[in-house]
Amino acid sequence: MKLKQHEKLNTFQQVRELPKKPALAFSAALLERMLINYQLFCELNDFGDATVARNVVNLIWEYVKAPKSKINVGVQSENIEEITPDVANFDNFGVYPALDFCMALQAALQLVADEDVSGAVTVSKLSQGGCEAYILTTSSDELTNIEIKQHPLMQFEVEIQQLLLKMCEQRPVDIEGLNEFLADELVSNIGLSLS
Repeated sequence: MKLKQHEKLNTFQQVRELPKKPALAFSAALLERMLINYQLFCELNDFGDATVARNVVNLIWEYVKAPKSKINVGVQSENIEEITPDVANFDNFGVYPALDFCMALQAALQLVADEDVSGAVTVSKLSQGGCEAYILTTSSDELTNIEIKQHPLMQFEVEIQQLLLKMCEQRPVDIEGLNEFLADELVSNIGLSLS
């Protein structure tokens, strides 16, 4: 069976080809998953503000639903800067996924502002990269790239990104369907959940 041309592309190339609105929907969906890591980090370290983080993700969803809605990207970007952890100040692994989330949120805001057309690719890479870092940190062995790719958590991450991509490639993007899917599958890119 021959793969269609778009199926030969890797995830990042597929994300790069998304128009702005679907790219933002894809970013918001990944942010929804990464937000869990940030929320747990805030709880455990008495740092940051999960409410501010949640609000900015909500604003991005609103923008996807109604692109005429306005986001003051400068103000929101400052809000995220204020709640972004500095890895030098924490001695636990949780700071890294929390930082990845904040960086991904900034990338999505830059996409909203048309300052970075590949913002969704950055979000996708941060989500997969965070998954890889977690696998490496929690493994007692040194893993090869192939072993990382074959790890169940990484396979799940790539599978979820592919499913979200397929949903975001539909015209129009089914926002409600995306939200329902996320509600059913809501674990973070490193396998954590809030429940």
